[in-house]
Amino acid sequence: MNIEEAREYCLQLNGVTEGQPFGPDAAVYKVMGKVFALLSLNETRRISLKNTPEKNIEIRGQYEFIEGAWHMNKKHWSMVGLDFVLCQSLVFELIRESYDLVIAKLPKKLKAELNSL
Repeated sequence: MNIEEAREYCLQLNGVTEGQPFGPDAAVYKVMGKVFALLSLNETRRISLKNTPEKNIEIRGQYEFIEGAWHMNKKHWSMVGLDFVLCQSLVFELIRESYDLVIAKLPKKLKAELNSL
């Protein structure tokens, strides 16, 4: 899977913004100001995504190309090596789960604002 496909999928989700607060090597994706994905733009080609602790344990045990995310709380964040993904839909599913998890924790006011976009 290539970086551009992951990037495009993130950006097509409602209310998503893209930034590079850590420099040109990483794109950060937020919904209503909350981070749900970090995409490595350098040679490592990885995406870090949020999920529940239980789901992170499950997917790390199931796929060798998924591990705890660098510089993130490994209980809540996993990193997917995009070079090793054979099924694009797996990455899209994990991106969507991360996005949905962040939305679920938004205050009612921000959820209403997001729904009006």
